[in-house]
Amino acid sequence: MHKLSVTTSTTSMLFPQPEGLDSFIKTVESFARLDPTPFVAEGDTYQDVACRKMSENLAIVRSRLNRPLTFAEKILYSHLDDPHGQDIERGKSYLKLRPDRVACQDATAQMAILQFMSANMPSVATPTTVHCDHLIEAQLGGDKDLARAQDINKEVYDFLSTSCAKYNIGFWRPGSGIIHQIVLENYAFPGGLMIGTDSHTPNAGGLGMAAIGVGGADAVDVMANLPWELKAPKVIGVKLTGEMSGWTAPKDIILKVAGILTVKGGTGAIVEYHGPGVNSISSTGMGTICNMGAEIGATTSLFPFNNSMYDYLAATKRKAIGDFARTYAAELKEDEGAEYDELIELNLSELEPHINGPFTPDLATPISKFKDAVKANKWPEELKVGLIGSCTNSSYEDMSRASSIAQDALDHGLKAKSLFTVTPGSEQIRATIERDGQLETLEQFGGMVLANACGPCIGQWDRKDVKKGEANSILSSYNRNFTGRNDANPATHSFVTSPDLVVALTLAGTLNFNPLTDTLKDKDGNDFKLSVPSGDGLPKNGYDPGRDTYQAPPEVRSEVAVAVSPTSDRLQILEGFKAWDGKDATDIPILIKCKGKTTTDHISSTKLFPPRTRRC
Repeated sequence: MHKLSVTTSTTSMLFPQPEGLDSFIKTVESFARLDPTPFVAEGDTYQDVACRKMSENLAIVRSRLNRPLTFAEKILYSHLDDPHGQDIERGKSYLKLRPDRVACQDATAQMAILQFMSANMPSVATPTTVHCDHLIEAQLGGDKDLARAQDINKEVYDFLSTSCAKYNIGFWRPGSGIIHQIVLENYAFPGGLMIGTDSHTPNAGGLGMAAIGVGGADAVDVMANLPWELKAPKVIGVKLTGEMSGWTAPKDIILKVAGILTVKGGTGAIVEYHGPGVNSISSTGMGTICNMGAEIGATTSLFPFNNSMYDYLAATKRKAIGDFARTYAAELKEDEGAEYDELIELNLSELEPHINGPFTPDLATPISKFKDAVKANKWPEELKVGLIGSCTNSSYEDMSRASSIAQDALDHGLKAKSLFTVTPGSEQIRATIERDGQLETLEQFGGMVLANACGPCIGQWDRKDVKKGEANSILSSYNRNFTGRNDANPATHSFVTSPDLVVALTLAGTLNFNPLTDTLKDKDGNDFKLSVPSGDGLPKNGYDPGRDTYQAPPEVRSEVAVAVSPTSDRLQILEGFKAWDGKDATDIPILIKCKGKTTTDHISSTKLFPPRTRRC
């Protein structure tokens, strides 16, 4: 059901005592400082000041607007630089905000830090981390690919390591995992606002954080203590009812929403999920949904705080934050009677598994109609490669459900017919599923385990099984599937779906297979149906952190020298811009002019142009 919201009821002010939210956030920060994990925020002084102001800001805005607020509005308005004077009108005003955190991936971090260095500041003003995930090409398998990347990109990694140490930035070395998974595991918290130099930063919405993807220049502004400007987003509400079951997974929610809103339907808006159905989704499942919200053009997506988030915080050694979030849970959601600019309603009990694509993530087809679509559109029926993992779908729950399907196949004497790859989202996920057996099962099924990095999802894939220009089909649990994105082959028909369906169709080796209704033949020629996937949302024995891949800033940073070779063809220390003369620039050359549906993958495919400065 897709309809406009006409809700107009009002309610009393949710924060009658401003000390409520203030107490919650200051307590969150105090526990963070006591916790020796990387959740400790570099630059606590800034955080202390910001947290004290948040509840005060929101109380001021409430008195001005005098209406119920959505959860998205609460987060944004509590981070206003000037709550008294800021013009506030959804879809029109330009807000000046003070984010809590900045996260950069290694491709965009290079220019961002070079620009920050020109500010001549001794430290970033806002807690910041850098994550090495974009420069590792999938070729031979995890360890070999990581070693190759460390050799090829040594000067970049040395620069990032030393500059992070110099400027008080947390540094996650190559092999740590994908930026968004690391943020969810260590830094995200309910009610927070962060920006990240990657499109899929909204993944942190799985923990109730407004996390927004930006360009490197925006990140530099915040790192240098300037307010960040954002056009006040509209808010699209997605009300979830019912409960998922069977083969339906959290990924299917965003696949369905993408089909409704299209790749531009969320532009200029925050997508806010709410309703009783949210309580049946795991925190990492909510992260999956928010992550792929980038594909509908949304500013970000988020969920209200609930028990699933509490459980995930507890499992990732942040139980104290969960305890206080639970105390103030009524404040970490939309107000009763809050109005949305548009309202979509989905009954999860009726939601089918979906497969979206090819060539665009909003061409949504339910599994019951997918075989007909394949035939009608003459898409290549043979499935060449199945790929699971990435920042979108590499949680413990995802890998557990995927391995249950793989084990079912192995028990019937079968393995993957298509090539099959597995990308763990983080070292913590890799180590945990190695300990608990899922990784071995997926390898026995025929999977090649890739590095804890972006890999094929962003085009970092040295694909050898087809020639460029050869029409073929691949199926992944990734988030984006525009022309040529994964392998720089414009003839590759790339489809996105849940990890569950990827494994099932990889087993069959064809797009003409529906695991809900169709049978396979076991090693003895007997027909059988795959069992419904199953798996724990969180590891019963806790997470295994694996190898230590985090570099904290040293206590003494003044003597650290930033490593930039004078002969480098990739890095160069920048000179500061001259002061503006007050005149407008004229005769500026146009570098590229686009028409129609154009994406960064059309403009600069990662395979053809390594992602040194582009958002992915």
